Amino acid sequence: MCGLTGFWDAHGNLSKDELINHVKKMSNQIIERGPDSYGIWCDENSGLALGHRRLSIVELSNAGHQPMISSSGRLVISYNGEIYNTLELRKELEKLNNGLKFKGHSDTEVILEACEFWGVEKACKNLNGMFAFSLWDREQKKLYLARDRLGIKPLYCGYSQGVLFFGSQPKSFIPHPKWRPEIDFQALTNYFRFSYIPAPLSIFKGIHKLIPGTILSFDNKGNRDEVYYWSLEKTALDGLNFRTLTEKQSENILIDELEMLLKDTIQRHMVSDVPLGAFLSGGIDSSTVVALMQLQSSTPIKTFSIGYMENDYNEARHAAKVAKHLGTNHNELYLDFKLAQEIIPTIPNYYDEPFADPSQIPTFLVSKLAKEHVTVSLSGDGGDELFIGYDRYFMSQNLWNKVGFLPVALKRLAMSGILKIPPTLWNKIYNLTSTKVNIQNFGERLHKLARSLKVSSSEQFYRMLVSKWELPEALLLSGTEPQRYPWNGNELKSMDQFIERMQYIDTLTYLPDDILTKLDRASMAVSLEARVPFLDHRIVEFAWKIPLEMKYRQGQGKWLLKQILYKYVPKELIDRPKMGFDIPLDHWLRSPMRDWAESLLNINRLKSDGILNPEPILKKWQEHLSGKKNWHYPIWGILMFQAWREHWKI
Repeated sequence: MCGLTGFWDAHGNLSKDELINHVKKMSNQIIERGPDSYGIWCDENSGLALGHRRLSIVELSNAGHQPMISSSGRLVISYNGEIYNTLELRKELEKLNNGLKFKGHSDTEVILEACEFWGVEKACKNLNGMFAFSLWDREQKKLYLARDRLGIKPLYCGYSQGVLFFGSQPKSFIPHPKWRPEIDFQALTNYFRFSYIPAPLSIFKGIHKLIPGTILSFDNKGNRDEVYYWSLEKTALDGLNFRTLTEKQSENILIDELEMLLKDTIQRHMVSDVPLGAFLSGGIDSSTVVALMQLQSSTPIKTFSIGYMENDYNEARHAAKVAKHLGTNHNELYLDFKLAQEIIPTIPNYYDEPFADPSQIPTFLVSKLAKEHVTVSLSGDGGDELFIGYDRYFMSQNLWNKVGFLPVALKRLAMSGILKIPPTLWNKIYNLTSTKVNIQNFGERLHKLARSLKVSSSEQFYRMLVSKWELPEALLLSGTEPQRYPWNGNELKSMDQFIERMQYIDTLTYLPDDILTKLDRASMAVSLEARVPFLDHRIVEFAWKIPLEMKYRQGQGKWLLKQILYKYVPKELIDRPKMGFDIPLDHWLRSPMRDWAESLLNINRLKSDGILNPEPILKKWQEHLSGKKNWHYPIWGILMFQAWREHWKI
């Protein structure tokens, strides 16, 4: 795992020393992504500079040093990621390209030669892994930027004062004299709605995230081109069309097929020249990853968990039982407010865009714990989106199926009826009547669902459901929310089931821009490589082909995945309500964090900043402090934005 940065100043007439000086300072901004070594390469005549920070994982010698030049001398690459079919590609290239001799064993060298032999688009199609890279064609004077299919690795690019900037994180641009950051208020409204900024927007005007599965290219004539080499839309629709064939297959065949695919994927993800382990929450996804890792390891796998003193939030005890059953070398750390208080001031440094998923705190801590023992850690992220794991999927579909067909006026009536009953009473009603599955905080979730009913379509309903602020434009003194969506709507019409449309939307947005962003920043902050085997594109494509009932039965998800896990871990250790990675933020904000929060929410400060409207913010804050309502998620978004601005002086 590494970090890349660079710039192209075609009209700056910079000397080689100036190019080197600028890009060296830029690469030092992301030193934690690659503390082992750094590299610089410049094309003085073109005004282009590539910078790289290396975290050595495979091929620890200088043969893996970057930026790297292809054997012909034509291409130069700066790359971040891990390719899991390196050996197969290497053999194929050696066979097809007579005379090609590799200098080392790095995946970087394989990507370079693949791009030169096949071209960038075909090379990306042949790669199995997580990656983001910048590639300079010295002959054509053309720059390529590419990002992996699911957006596991980040890549930003855009212009400031006529200079093209690109890199793993925008904070690397700060030392450049022509970097002039300006807040994009459309992106900011999106942030307040979702607590993250959906691609392609970034917090900075003119700077964008590459959409997963894309290649951008720029030439010296000012032309820009974008190519999709892989598409979730095509994958989903092809899978739905293929589903009539899988429906004829027996359950055992599909269970065996997924298990074989997972074993192969996890074996590939275990290739490393440095110590390796896994995050273990004790849930279905991480337990499956660890079980199949331990199955293929001759020594105990190192596993890592975060626990809480508050019992309602603590999954560590479940993880410990799974670890004991599988025989792993288990390590755990308990999080309390004092420990969280040490971390919170550092958050803006490694989340260089505003980001407000509270589980960023335990994700950082479990990464820090893992780094004390290993340099690579596997994660179970992605399983919820692929195999229907979120409670909100079930609750949303059930409620929409019952009232979605009603006119908006009647839905509003249903909404008001639900909201008249306090969440605490709904919890009691649910606990008395439900026998299928225990959904935590049912009353608050039902209220959130009800408030989302005032719309006409299921997609709008889901958008409202996942919104932290219902009217984010009201928070800003200026700026409007963009109405663009990462889907065109046609593909959603082909999905009969609302639950599949929610899966699709989350995989396009929430997965790369929240879940994977959180994992990348938290792990890279401590120089740990995090790998996500569920997001092997072969598993993603398989998941869209299998019948819905293989994922979702009797109000519960991940049916197919559970059948595999039950072979290795007893049901009683696994079958329990999903807890997620929440922290007791609602309580902390009312008591130990209150002074810190109020310093950031001070009305005079808000007014003098000239960005936010204090009225709706302070109204929610007072309601939260009273204990009548839990507004910790929307409040956390405001706090993280304020802390981000304070840190970066923007």
